Amino acid sequence: MSMTVAIIISVIIAFGVTAALGFVIIPWLRKLKFGQTILEIGPSWHKSKQGTPNMGGIMFIIGIFVSFIIATVAFVAMGGNLESEYSAIFNGREKILVFSSLALALGCGIIGFTDDFIKIKLKRNEGLTPKQKTIGQLLMTFAYVLTLWLSHNTSWNIPFLGTVNFEKNLFTSVLFWLFSLFIVYGCTNSVNLTDGIDGLCTSVTSTVAVTFIIIAFMQNFAGLGILSGALLGGMLGFLCWNWNPAKTFMGDTGSLFLGGLVAALGFCIKCPILLLPIGIIYVCETLSDIIQIGYFKITHGKRVFKMAPIHHHFELCGWKEKKICVIFSLVSIVGCAIAIMLIYFGAAA
Repeated sequence: MSMTVAIIISVIIAFGVTAALGFVIIPWLRKLKFGQTILEIGPSWHKSKQGTPNMGGIMFIIGIFVSFIIATVAFVAMGGNLESEYSAIFNGREKILVFSSLALALGCGIIGFTDDFIKIKLKRNEGLTPKQKTIGQLLMTFAYVLTLWLSHNTSWNIPFLGTVNFEKNLFTSVLFWLFSLFIVYGCTNSVNLTDGIDGLCTSVTSTVAVTFIIIAFMQNFAGLGILSGALLGGMLGFLCWNWNPAKTFMGDTGSLFLGGLVAALGFCIKCPILLLPIGIIYVCETLSDIIQIGYFKITHGKRVFKMAPIHHHFELCGWKEKKICVIFSLVSIVGCAIAIMLIYFGAAA
């Protein structure tokens, strides 16, 4: 089985499983009264979404796992190699990159599930406290980076600079840990912030998944391609139910899972700093929130945006949710194209 066929299979299975689960899980969430609570601080028209089933991210989590397992088993059974021939430096370690990606995503998803469950079922609107959520995420992040360290997945291929091995000395080792912890934790929360209107996080992450598939072909890295294909299929399947007007929301269950997975895929391509252009929308969402809070505190009540994160600013400017999803996805495509060019021309240089 070729890598191309394996990726196509992973996309189709993830799409089919995720979309089909909507017919089962959404009614189940309604029966359990796992409906979204709309806070007063949001746009007033969001009140119409009150009670929409939350925690729908369970659908694509199952779809991605089922797809990845089936496609991977079939690919390996027919003589395929999950690892790449991109660089001898990474041979023998890339399976760990792929499987630890799923472990990180699942761990983050469990934190999100706990948060959603407390908010919805136990009627505590804030869910986990910021401290509890931060500790949980940092523990997951630390465990993931420790896995990278112990498996010697500590070399990054930086465009135009070549391979940088962070295990050279104590200083570079400390840099690896600091950069990695910051990237994983920051990316996870950035994706979480992007999940604010119908279909936004889903559509943007679809473009991100396509980018990782393209890079997988560039690096001949089948494991990365299959996992990214499962992510794409899961997003497209969920979009059937999450496009405006949404029949379900992914909740923190889904958004934190996606954040962990996107962050880990950045390490799979051996250049997590490229998550900056690849995740340009995630970055803008986070920066808008930081700028808004910082400016509000400094000026004692003034604001830069009408509301943050920035997708709410455009909502209050009169943009419809569908328009925001389309425009933000186009911006994401531009950022992803820049990342692909950096890898292509950076490697050639």
